Amino acid sequence: MSAALAEPAEGRMALALTVNGRSLRVEAEPRSHLGDVLREGLNLTGTHLGCEHGVCGACTVLLDGEPARACLTFAGACAGAAVTTIEGLDDDPVAAELRAAFNREHALQCGYCTPGMLVAARDLVLRLPEADERRIRIGLSGNLCRCTGYAGIVRAVMAVIADRRARGIPPETGTGRGLGPVGARIGETVAAPRAQPNRVTAATATAAVSDLATTFEPAHRFTQEIALAHPPEAVFALLGDIEAVAACLPGAVLTARPDADTVEGGLQVRIGPIAATFRGRARITRDDATLSGRVRGAGSDAGGRSATEGEILYRVGAGGTPGTARVGLDVGYTLTGPLAQFGRPGLVRDLAGRIAADFARNLGARLSGKAAPAAAGLDPIRLLVGLVRARLAAWFGRS
Repeated sequence: MSAALAEPAEGRMALALTVNGRSLRVEAEPRSHLGDVLREGLNLTGTHLGCEHGVCGACTVLLDGEPARACLTFAGACAGAAVTTIEGLDDDPVAAELRAAFNREHALQCGYCTPGMLVAARDLVLRLPEADERRIRIGLSGNLCRCTGYAGIVRAVMAVIADRRARGIPPETGTGRGLGPVGARIGETVAAPRAQPNRVTAATATAAVSDLATTFEPAHRFTQEIALAHPPEAVFALLGDIEAVAACLPGAVLTARPDADTVEGGLQVRIGPIAATFRGRARITRDDATLSGRVRGAGSDAGGRSATEGEILYRVGAGGTPGTARVGLDVGYTLTGPLAQFGRPGLVRDLAGRIAADFARNLGARLSGKAAPAAAGLDPIRLLVGLVRARLAAWFGRS
């Protein structure tokens, strides 16, 4: 790879990047990750590659100003982006304050995690309104350290935040702190103009579902099936009662219904150490002839840091015995922001399975005329225990 190439070699692509303030043209294979391009092509070895699965956070860089995993981000998705590595933060005032605090609080030992830790910590210093230890620990939970025990790191970040707020420097808020791409962009050649990221935010949630003709290509898709001991017609009729469905869905909150086919509300989710309540809008369509329907929606969390867009296609059919029903679900979704770094497709499918089981149980209770469930919220501890049990059972089964 080179910073100045006339034509890319066969099987490779040329990318225009701004790296640490310098406009560069680099050559890479389409499958190359940003971390490999930075280290091997540009000799920016401060970006450390650890697990290469997006778990340890050692490779964290700034992509258009937002922290991103360089080991998971395809270089081809970053054409035209501004990339800042730890080397590019030498003269950054926030990073300078953090380096001094890390030294003062003995927040580093072997140093392998430190570049990514500093990038993540800098983002917290800019965003958090106050030195909240709990929020700092949650914010740094995607950056693993095997040496320090984190106490010194947390103290250092708290000290910098407290000092800056005492000096009258407020946190950064507003649209300037929107979602970064983190692999959400389609790769562009250097000849193409830089397009704006396809961001799903609170401001675009309404537009995303205003036109059902708009093609939606989800990043991930999975299927789910729910069995109910009630006739298909009764099940389909209940699924048309959006208030009843919201009451049965764990974590769902219905806030408004602008028209017969549109609902507004929120859904609480927790993946890994990060929890968020997505608020947005959904459009619902149903086909009585085929006992099928579609829910298309989009929304973002309150801070605008994580966002999702998705659709659920469902069809109600006859069950295995007379008088029973099976509901087939086809779920497609795109998730961006901090939750995306923990929202591995397998984990999301497992979590969805647990939620679907609760949903089916609540639907069955309502169809049987029983009282509404006392608590429809997500219980993360119970869900986690269930996931662990399922994984252990699968592992012992293979053994």
